[in-house]
Amino acid sequence: MVMRVLVVDDEALARQRLADQLAALEPGIVVGEAADGRTALARLSSEPWDVVLLDVQMPGLDGLGLAALLRNRPGAPALVFVTAHAEHALRAFELDAVDYLTKPVRRERLQQALEKARRWLARAPAPPGAQAAGGAVSDALVIHERGRTERVPLDEVVYLKAELKYLTVRTPQRSYIYDGSLHEFERVQPQRWVRVHRNALVARQRLRALERVHERTGDPSGEPFDGWVVRLDGVPERLQVSRRQLATVREALRGEGAVLASDA
Repeated sequence: MVMRVLVVDDEALARQRLADQLAALEPGIVVGEAADGRTALARLSSEPWDVVLLDVQMPGLDGLGLAALLRNRPGAPALVFVTAHAEHALRAFELDAVDYLTKPVRRERLQQALEKARRWLARAPAPPGAQAAGGAVSDALVIHERGRTERVPLDEVVYLKAELKYLTVRTPQRSYIYDGSLHEFERVQPQRWVRVHRNALVARQRLRALERVHERTGDPSGEPFDGWVVRLDGVPERLQVSRRQLATVREALRGEGAVLASDA
């Protein structure tokens, strides 16, 4: 499918640079332009667009204002902010932005943003704005880490694990540190998560097998581990299952059609 991208920026040179980069990245891509928020809104109301590359600071209706108008529209396009002002990143992600690029835009980052937009469009996310744990929206987490703000789709999260005062958010690609609580995730979206231990929730759809293991730990002086672990789709590590949660995990596995290992 040919992607249709609307570039919204009050600077003609900035629009041209993005249009040239888009054409170089994806020959055949359809690129439109708008010099301000009102013009962009009119084009978005009359023409189908998949992605909007949106400047923040513009005269009249600015990028954040336009995003706020679009977020409740059915079939709204994926929003990618492109700006020289990094301080607006948090507000942009609160408005369900897919990505946030700072000028001058590198080709590699633009390509990443387009790939994120494709995944966002393919998921057909639930209506935005429903709040979940720790600032999460219904379909994604906004994670601030090492000076970077990133939107991580919940569909990509394999498990959440409590580590001291923070959570480890694990996806097949990498791990993130997140300021939140397991209890809030479990309370807000119980249908998504299965508790396997007091310190871990796993995505129900990622459950693959429950196994009884008896093996030595990495510490030669320690006692061998004798208990239950769960295998998950997308990551190599296994998570320990507490005896208290065994029945819950077994029931969830039966519902997902996964493997129940014997006690042997």
